[in-house]
Parts: sequence; structure tokens; C-alpha cells
Amino acid sequence: MQAGLIRTVAGAVAGAAAASAVWGIGIERYLFTIRRAELPLLPPGSPDIRLLHLSDLHMAPWQRAKQRFVRELGDLEPDLVIDTGDNLGHRIGLLGIKAAFEPFRVVPGAYVWGSNDYWAPMWKNPFKYFTGPSATPPKPSRLDTAALKAYLDDLGWADLDNRAARLTVKGMPIDLFGVDDPHRGYDRAQAVTAGLRGLRSRSAKAVLTLGVAHAPYRRILDDFAGRGADLILAGHTHGGQVRVPGVGALVTNCDLPRDQVRGVSDWTAGGRTVPINVSAGLGTSIYAPVRFACRPEVSLLTLTARAS
Repeated sequence: MQAGLIRTVAGAVAGAAAASAVWGIGIERYLFTIRRAELPLLPPGSPDIRLLHLSDLHMAPWQRAKQRFVRELGDLEPDLVIDTGDNLGHRIGLLGIKAAFEPFRVVPGAYVWGSNDYWAPMWKNPFKYFTGPSATPPKPSRLDTAALKAYLDDLGWADLDNRAARLTVKGMPIDLFGVDDPHRGYDRAQAVTAGLRGLRSRSAKAVLTLGVAHAPYRRILDDFAGRGADLILAGHTHGGQVRVPGVGALVTNCDLPRDQVRGVSDWTAGGRTVPINVSAGLGTSIYAPVRFACRPEVSLLTLTARAS
């Protein structure tokens, strides 16, 4: 009888695992959604700004459902688009990016790179994801970053990789600064100092300052808060990608606390508390195509006026 009970329990566990795999691989990773939040960050009397935050598309050319979802986000009529990197998931993934992003050609925007804007994905043991931040593959294959940059620049979006820029949105000046991928150590925060100084010396004062990075490492969040960011935008975490109901994300793939792995939360550093939005992103590596209890997402942040 004991042997029969063991077989029954083992069968139930195996069945649950199989059902979870079917859900995570075959269903949930296609359930694209929009995470919405409202943040009172603008001066009193300002019109609302609809900020669309895209991240971690990991695009392959055959991913037509994802391309269609992003393209239809144009119907939301965003006022500003911020792309926090890892756009490419295949050596010709730019074909899918072009199909998805074209409706945003007339929308002000900005971007930073993640490692998967430089390096193609490679197969590796997916369980290593749960042992700590991912390492650089021993023989990475280079992607056509220059072609991706040429396309995003042609859209009119500002490159914030270790740079600063000013955009005008609804007639209001907004300052932005960002860094190249912190996960691979490409960030050079001090490089934005001169750019920010130049922006802040202008006669017209910005109504808002945004800090943008791919990976939300603590050192980046601390630095951005100290530089006066009013809002920080990042991606990279995939929201944990595989979450346990009632527990949440098991990993963040960086040193961000697990309870801040997706959505809006507060970050306090240097006496300032700044809202951060971490997007769980829309994609996965083509070699780990699973999401569980963590739907692929974009963020639509409505920036509103502060109370008088």
C-alpha cells in the first residue's frame, strides 16, 4: 500500500509539472498585457503625459503575435516611448522590431541597450538562471547593433547610452539621462555629467528628469537618485520570469530586491525617494521560452500634475 501511495504522489507531481510546463511554454508567454500606473510627477496645471515603457522584447523574426501586440499599442496614443533594451533575440530580430515599432515613428522616444542588443542568445542550462546573475557566454556571437541603432535613430528616438538628452513632450521640456547595460558593466555614469550640466544650464528648466537603464542594479539606482532623477525606468528582470504563487519572484538576475522585480515601487538613496518602474518585459530567450505566473508586459505610465 505504501508503494502504491508513493506511485500516486509521484504521478500527481509529474502531472502537475507537465501541466505547468504546458502553461508556461505554450500559453502564458503569449498572454501579453499592459501594466498601468499613475504617477503625480508634473508641475501643477500640467497636462497628463502617457509614457509607454517597452523592454526585453528579445525579438525573433517569426514572433508575429508579439509584433502585432506592440504595433497595436500605437492605438494608446502614447506621448513618449522609452525602450530599456534587450530588443533582439535573434541575429535577424531587427526585422521583427521594424514591424512592431513603426507606429511610433511620430512619437518622441529614447532608448538604452541591454546585452541582447549586442550579443545573440546562446543555449545554456536554464536552471543556472536561479543560481545568480547570468554570466557572459564564453563565445558570444555579435548582433548588428549598428543597424538597430540606425533604425531607432531614424524613428527620432534619443540614444541615452551613457548620455543625456532633452525632449519636448506636449510643449514641456523633459530631461533624460541613461547608461549602457549595467549587467555587462558597460555603464559609465560619470559620462552623463557634462551632458546633464549642459541641459540644466539652459534658460528653460525641465519639468521632469528621467533616469533610464536596462538593468536596475542598486549602484545605478543610487546614482540616478543622486543625479536628480524624478523617475527611473529599467527592465532586465523579466519580473522573475518564473514566479511561485504566494511567494513571487525567485530571482531578479541582478541585486535588486525580489519584491521590486516588476512594476512601480520606491527607491531611497542619498536622502531622496524616487519612484522606479521595472518592466517585466515582453520576451524570453529563444532557448528558455517559458513564463509562469509572470505574464509578458509593457508599462503604460500616466504622468499627472502634482497637487498645488
